[in-house]
Amino acid sequence: MATDMQKLIGTSEEDDDEDVEMDVKEEDDEEDDGARRICSSLMVGDDGGMVTSGSNNNRFEQHQVQEQVGTPGGGRRCRPLEEKERTKLRERHRRAITARILAGLRRHGNYNLRVRADINDVIAALATEAGWVVLPDGTTFPSRSQGIKPAGGGSTAVTSSSSHMASQQTPSTSIRGVSCGFRSVPEYNACRMKGVFLPNSPPYDASPNARCQSSSLMGDAGEQSAGHPLINSSVDAVDGMQIVDATPKLPERDFAGSAYIPVYVMLPLGVINMKCELVDPDGLLKQLRLLKSANVDGVMVDCWWGIVEAHSPHEYNWNGYRKLFQMVHELKLKLQVVLSFHECGGNVGDDVCIPLPHWVAEIGRSNPDIFFTDREGRRNPECLSWGVDKERVLRGRTGLEVYFDYMRSFRVEFNDFFEDGVITTIGVGLGPCGELRFPSFPVKHGWRYPGIGEFQCYDQYLLKILRKAAEARGHSFWARGPDNAGSYSSRPHETGFFCDGGDYDGYYGRFFLNWYSKVLVDHGDRVLYLAKLAFEGTRIVAKLSGIHWWYKTASHAAELTAGFYNPCNRDGYAAIMAMLKKHSASLNFTPVEFHMLHQREDFSNSLSDPQAVVWQVTNAAWDVGVEVVSENPLPFLDRVGYNKILDNAKPLADPDGRYLSSFIYHRLSPLLLERQNFMEFERFVKRMHGEAVHDLQV
Repeated sequence: MATDMQKLIGTSEEDDDEDVEMDVKEEDDEEDDGARRICSSLMVGDDGGMVTSGSNNNRFEQHQVQEQVGTPGGGRRCRPLEEKERTKLRERHRRAITARILAGLRRHGNYNLRVRADINDVIAALATEAGWVVLPDGTTFPSRSQGIKPAGGGSTAVTSSSSHMASQQTPSTSIRGVSCGFRSVPEYNACRMKGVFLPNSPPYDASPNARCQSSSLMGDAGEQSAGHPLINSSVDAVDGMQIVDATPKLPERDFAGSAYIPVYVMLPLGVINMKCELVDPDGLLKQLRLLKSANVDGVMVDCWWGIVEAHSPHEYNWNGYRKLFQMVHELKLKLQVVLSFHECGGNVGDDVCIPLPHWVAEIGRSNPDIFFTDREGRRNPECLSWGVDKERVLRGRTGLEVYFDYMRSFRVEFNDFFEDGVITTIGVGLGPCGELRFPSFPVKHGWRYPGIGEFQCYDQYLLKILRKAAEARGHSFWARGPDNAGSYSSRPHETGFFCDGGDYDGYYGRFFLNWYSKVLVDHGDRVLYLAKLAFEGTRIVAKLSGIHWWYKTASHAAELTAGFYNPCNRDGYAAIMAMLKKHSASLNFTPVEFHMLHQREDFSNSLSDPQAVVWQVTNAAWDVGVEVVSENPLPFLDRVGYNKILDNAKPLADPDGRYLSSFIYHRLSPLLLERQNFMEFERFVKRMHGEAVHDLQV
C-alpha cells in the first residue's frame, strides 16, 4: 500500500528526509551555540578575567544562568538525542502528509503548485481560482470586479503567515490589523511607500484608489502611530478619523484636447423580462438620470430574439423595448441596439437566462442538426448552426430569412427613433455571445482554460457543405474533420494536428482550415448584407472575440478551432476585415488584456500574448478603413482599469493618430453608481471626451 501511494503521489520521501535532517541539524547547532555562549559567560567576568568560586555574587549569577539554561522558559537548552529523533519523525510525518495533499491538488484539482509548495501557496491558488487578487507578497483580497462588500464598507484583506511576518518588518505597514484592499500591484506598492489609512466612517470618505479597512485596531494602533515618524508626517484628523495620504501617485497621460470618443453604458441583461416588460422603470429612470449627469453619450441594450419572437414565428412583441427607448429618448440620450440571436446564460457575466425561442427549441428536439455539433455528437443550442443559413428547416424559412424578418420588424416598429436620430448604431449577433466565431470552447462540454477547444462542424448541414468542397477539390476522402485534433482541454503539443510540424500545415490540414474559416466569413457576409438592407443609413457593428491563448505557438490552435485561420505564417483576420469593409460595418473588438486587470490567469503556461492579438486585429481593421468600437469584457471600477482603456482607446505610439470610434462600458449596476465609484467613472468619461481633469497624476 505504501508503495502504491508513493507511486500515486509521485514524491520522494528521501528528499523530504534530507530537508528535515538539515532543518533539525541547523536548529540543534543554533541551540548548541547558544548554550556555549551562555556557559562561556559563566567563566568570564566583566573585566575579562576568570571568575572565582569565592565570590558570592558570581556564584549567585552563575546559579541564575544555570537556571536559565535548564528551565524551559529561561532560554535555550541542549535537547537530548531522543527528543531530536522524535522531532525528526514528527517533521517527516508532517511533510509526507503535506506532499500527499499537494500531489492530490496538482493531479485532481489542476493546481499549478511549485515542487516545494507550502500552505501559503495553496491559499494563493485557492484564492486565485475564486477570482481574488493575490499580490506577490501573499496578500489576498476580493477583486473589486466581484462587487463584494463586507460589513464596514471596505475590502477585508486576508494575508498568509509569511506575508504577515513580512508586513511586520515593514515600517509603513507596522500597525497590526491593517490591510489595504488594492486592486493592483502598483497601487499596493505605492500605498506601502506613502502610508496607511485608518477609517472610522463610511467608505465614501476614503480615496477611490486606496480604501483600507481596520479590524479592531483603533486602540493600540493609535498608540503605535503616535510614535511612528512616517505616520506623524502625514496624518490628518477628519471627523474622528485618522487618514494617511495613501493615494497612489500613478503616472497618467494628459488627454486634454485629444479626440472626442463617445461613451455608452451597457444596460443590465435583465432590464426586459421574458414577457417583454420593462423591469423596475422607476429605478431605471433614476439610474439613467445619473448617467446623464456624467455626460455619457448614451446606453446600449440587447434585443433578444428569445424574448421578442418567443412563442410563434412572425409574432413579435416589442412592448417593453418601446417603453425603454422612450425613456432614453426623453433624457436626450443615444441608443446602441444589439440584435441578439443567441441564448443568454452560462457565459462569463451572464446573470439571467434567456433561451432561444420556444418554437426553435421544438424544432431542435426533432432535428438537433440545426445546432452546432462537435466530433462526439454533442449539440450546442446556444445559437443556430451556420449550416442552416440556406436550409428551409425553420417552419419553412431559412436561417437567413429568420434573421432578416426579425431585423425588418425592428426597423418598422422603431422607425420614429431612427428618424429622430435616437438609435445611432445596430449591432448584429453573428454567433455565440453575439460574436463572429464558432462555439469551440463551451464550458458545459468540458472546456477549461487554456484548452484548445474543438471543431464545430459535425452537424449534417455543415458536413454536406464540406463534402461538396472536398469533391470540388478532387479529394472526396477529405470530407471529414481531423481525427487527431485532441479534445476541448487538450494542449497543442498533445495532438498530432496542432503540434509543431503537425497536420494543420499539411495538404489536408490547409484545405480543411481554409474551408472552416470560409464558412465563418461567408456567414458574416450574408447576415451583414441583409442588415445593410434593413438599416440603410445606420451604422452596423459586428463583434469579434480575441482568442489570445496559444498565440505564441506556430499553429495558434485555439484560434483555428474558433474559425480564425491565423497560424504564424498567415494573416487570419484580413479576410474578415475585408468583409466588414465591403458592407461599411464597424468592428466591436474587446481588448483581451482587460482580463489581466482582475484575473490572475497563467499566461506563461498558455503561451498567450493578449497585446499581440489586440495589435494584429485593430491594425488589420484600421489598415482597410474599418472603424473599431471596444468594450470591457468584465466590469471594473478602479483608475488602473480606466487608464488601460484610455491607453488603448487613444494609442500614444500610433503614427497615424488612430483611435476608437466609441467605447461601451460593461455594465450599469448599483455598484457603479456608488458615490466614489461613480466619481471615478465620471472622471473617466471626461478624459474620453478630451476634457481636462484637475487631479491628473503626472
